[in-house]
Amino acid sequence: MSKTIFVSNRLPVTVSKSDSGLDYKESIGGLATGLKSYHEQGDTIWAGWPGVAQDQLSEEELSSVADTLKKDYKCLAVPLTEEDIEMYYHGFCNETIWPLFHYFTSAVEYRSKTWEAYQRVNRKFFDAVAPLIEDGDTIWIHDYQLMLLPQMIREKYNDVKIGFFLHIPFPSFEIYRLLIWRKELLQGLLGANLIGFHTYDYVRHFLSSVRRLLGHEHNLYKIQFETHIAQVDAFPMGIDYDYFAKTPTGEKASQESMDFIESTKNLRNIISVDRLDYTKGIPDRIKAFKHFLAKYPEYHEKVRLNLIIAPSRVGIEKYDNLKREIEELVSEVNGEYGTFSWMPVWFFFRTVSQDDLIAFYRNSDVLLVTPLRDGMNLVAKEYIASRTDLKGMIVMSETAGAASELGEAVIVNPNDHEAIASGIKMALEMPEDDKMDRNRNMHRRLSRYNVKFWAEEFLNTLWAAPQERIHTEPLNKLTSGSSELEQAYRSASNRVLFLDYDGTLVGFKPTPDQARPDKELKLLLANLTADPKNTVVIITGRDRFTAEKWLGDLDVTIVAAHGLWLRKPGSEWVMTLNMDNEWKETIRPIMETYTDRTPGSLIEEKDYSIAWHYRQSEPEIAGLKRNELKEALMSVTQSMTVGVLDGNKVIEVKDSRVNKGHGAHLVLNQGEHDFVFAAGDDRTDEDMFAALPEGSYSVKIGKEVTAAKYRLKSSNDIRALLGRFTEVSGEVTTNQ
Repeated sequence: MSKTIFVSNRLPVTVSKSDSGLDYKESIGGLATGLKSYHEQGDTIWAGWPGVAQDQLSEEELSSVADTLKKDYKCLAVPLTEEDIEMYYHGFCNETIWPLFHYFTSAVEYRSKTWEAYQRVNRKFFDAVAPLIEDGDTIWIHDYQLMLLPQMIREKYNDVKIGFFLHIPFPSFEIYRLLIWRKELLQGLLGANLIGFHTYDYVRHFLSSVRRLLGHEHNLYKIQFETHIAQVDAFPMGIDYDYFAKTPTGEKASQESMDFIESTKNLRNIISVDRLDYTKGIPDRIKAFKHFLAKYPEYHEKVRLNLIIAPSRVGIEKYDNLKREIEELVSEVNGEYGTFSWMPVWFFFRTVSQDDLIAFYRNSDVLLVTPLRDGMNLVAKEYIASRTDLKGMIVMSETAGAASELGEAVIVNPNDHEAIASGIKMALEMPEDDKMDRNRNMHRRLSRYNVKFWAEEFLNTLWAAPQERIHTEPLNKLTSGSSELEQAYRSASNRVLFLDYDGTLVGFKPTPDQARPDKELKLLLANLTADPKNTVVIITGRDRFTAEKWLGDLDVTIVAAHGLWLRKPGSEWVMTLNMDNEWKETIRPIMETYTDRTPGSLIEEKDYSIAWHYRQSEPEIAGLKRNELKEALMSVTQSMTVGVLDGNKVIEVKDSRVNKGHGAHLVLNQGEHDFVFAAGDDRTDEDMFAALPEGSYSVKIGKEVTAAKYRLKSSNDIRALLGRFTEVSGEVTTNQ
């Protein structure tokens, strides 16, 4: 029976070591609460770091932690060293990903050592989880610490459902593109069947980055990626509404909190709750409150800001400096406006229990929550849920994810002190019936879309995610000594290998002239042709001059311009069909018009064809102009002998009689072959596959629909396969 595996950086149980031994404390956070019912009742296990470094524990203690977590909490401990935690978590996660994804580009640090640690720790999580995985399992991975893990799992286990949820913002493309390892993280995430975000803004940003950096378009939020479809959607995370709405005030709150609340009953209380972090906008919040006091003196000695900040990353200079700045600003406000009987800002630098928070929420007229950027901000939802009297109001930053759900709140620009000050006044003076109507709507929404609903909706969407998969052969299966392909190659005495160039032997480049063959490829082709039993045919859409310049020094047959030109080793070029170029005078001006209208596009003119490349163009504009150009060309060419070929980021007009199938026939008709192999990546190669005789071996590179017998993921895979062919040739020669 299939099971569900939850994976997060931290387990819902924290292990700590004290003089008395090992202590275990369960988390009461939103994620632990949301998944609690699934985790306790179903066939599940939760994998993550238990909170204590493995090099702080003896072998006996490590074993005890693993056994206790498995037996009592259904958890799998992923052991991390102090170095892992420092370089991976405090390093790459918090010095690179966290500031970048929150738009603090000046705070981002790019260090190859922390990136290597991030890769290494993601691999540790994979190694820990892999022995548990079986076909049909569901795996739900959480947050920015594990963005490489989905693809690691996908590469080995294709018959599982993988979900990923990002609990922080996903930045716009203009910000995300600054990341050095941007493609690797996107590819890691796309290993999932379902990728979830808090808001549709984050969904849009992710899809834009995937399109612009990887070239993958989406169809209704679905992306065809390598072996599967990755679905992307928004799932705003909720809270445990009943807990905040139904907990009796004061039942579990500390006496200290209740005494403080009693002392403020004659004031209008404004509460602000955050952990210490530069993304929370706390200094600007204090400055805005100071502006409020300056602009509205009628509120002096009548209102107080209670600033509750939980310690975070104590000892880190950046955070220590932030705390010092906050303390100075609080002192400045209190020094300027405070009296003997009234201090306008109270600063609490401590962790406050949820029960104390509920008591604070219920005795505060306004929640002031103005992060500069926040993935969701559950504090806003907690405050509304706690105010069952419907008399509280939020002044909220428009850049908090929760703002998209809580539109009835007073929404402000977190950088605009004037707007925040006016927002505070509006919240304090809002008519009670208006306030209650707004709260009633927010309560209705939060009670329905609580954290359990969030978890259920995500898992149900994951279970219903598209099942269609593109089967790709594992490379090691094709290169194993027992594979049908290798056995056929080994036993053959007269082989022909048809190899497409762009997208097959060489990955796609921004412009056509950048796809020159590297030393590795030239050596690989030379080794293939060194076997007298091999006829290697480079069959390409490239013009003959480029093909000869790049590959003419090799002992290969070249079929250029999709089959129009043929050149055997040491021979002259032969034109395979007679044709003219008069049609170009009609086609060229149309392409030039669209090149002018589409920045980044270019025209490549060949002997008897013209190609319009748009790989470097902005995807949305290019997609629109591509369709317009294709329609215009098809209309013009209806009465001509030329046709419109729609390739990978290119539209080419050429004689419709010429295709790679025609070129393949020319070679095949010149002799008998007992092993025929072909590899290609796009639609033009389907003509070549169709021309192969029965019993041939064909390989498609990529994800498109194909008639090929096998499929591999990339040009690296096909190079590895051809490399294995050269090894077999050497083995055969040695044994003869």
